[in-house]
Amino acid sequence: MDKIKDMNKLSFPLIHFQEIGSTNSYLSALCEEQEVANFTVILAQFQSNGRGQRGNAWESAPQKNLTFSYLLHPDFIDAPHQFLLSEMASLAVKDTLNLYTDDITIKWPNDIYWREMKIGGMLIENRLTGMRIDRSIHGIGININQEEFRSTAPNPVSLKQITGKEYVLMHLLEQFMEKLRDSYERLRRGETALVDRRYRDSLFRKDGLHAYEDASGIFKARIADVESDGRLVLVDERGSERKYMFKEVAYR
Repeated sequence: MDKIKDMNKLSFPLIHFQEIGSTNSYLSALCEEQEVANFTVILAQFQSNGRGQRGNAWESAPQKNLTFSYLLHPDFIDAPHQFLLSEMASLAVKDTLNLYTDDITIKWPNDIYWREMKIGGMLIENRLTGMRIDRSIHGIGININQEEFRSTAPNPVSLKQITGKEYVLMHLLEQFMEKLRDSYERLRRGETALVDRRYRDSLFRKDGLHAYEDASGIFKARIADVESDGRLVLVDERGSERKYMFKEVAYR
């Protein structure tokens, strides 16, 4: 591992690796060893063991995409409302990509889509102290300059594939961190209703009936709401309300 500490000309502390197993795992271990400042970023040119939601691996060609983790100490958010952090992070990714393209949405709970294709995702790991969130580590993967994907993932896309342009990764990271700070300060000021509303307005397939699948099979429904704990509320074709936590329902 080639670690490069870079504190100059950036608004956040950065530790940069050429290659690492997992930025989330490294940051978590670092927090156990020493005090780590808010907004500290662990950036990797390549992750050999990058992790996504549901235990999925994240495909990323070396030096082509943004793969990083950052630390927050959001002790002003109580445990029952920790989904606000997922909303905040998702909106920061969407707002950054919106600088370069349209049609970016958030697929519940926190995948980032361009039209019907996945351009980003994240893994959020919170540590609780009592009813407060003592530590929150967010691992982010955003496809930026990769032109070909070889994994079995059904629908990946990169920003370069969308626009035909090459991007400077550090510039996009700085833009993301600026958007993140803005959303984080809104939460600190108690503007949770604004973050909630923006998240719901940004949801993938938020209008109309679409196909979903749960333990009982495939059905059609529309998104009615997302509750404060992250529970997805659907209304099916018969008008029945169905509520799901993470992993309990899938888009078809």
